[in-house]
Amino acid sequence: MRNFLIAAVITLMGCASTGVVPMDKGTYMVSKRDAQVGFGPPVAAKAEVYSEANDFCAEQGRKVETIDFQGTNSGFGRPASASLHFKCVE
Repeated sequence: MRNFLIAAVITLMGCASTGVVPMDKGTYMVSKRDAQVGFGPPVAAKAEVYSEANDFCAEQGRKVETIDFQGTNSGFGRPASASLHFKCVE
């Protein structure tokens, strides 16, 4: 039972997203931490931040233009993460 609780807490902690956050001059940021097990690139986190950004811009009838993307591979005691700085363009 204890192992199940620990796994559940780690999973919930590892799936954190900031949602779309306004920055300055019409730019936005969204970050995601993934509960990926093992070592590797943040493939799922990258897909999710781009999905959130695309949904946000689509509501305005616009498309995502990437300003900066940062990804961190998962490792021992470190979840994979992705951060996207973007703007919505015609």
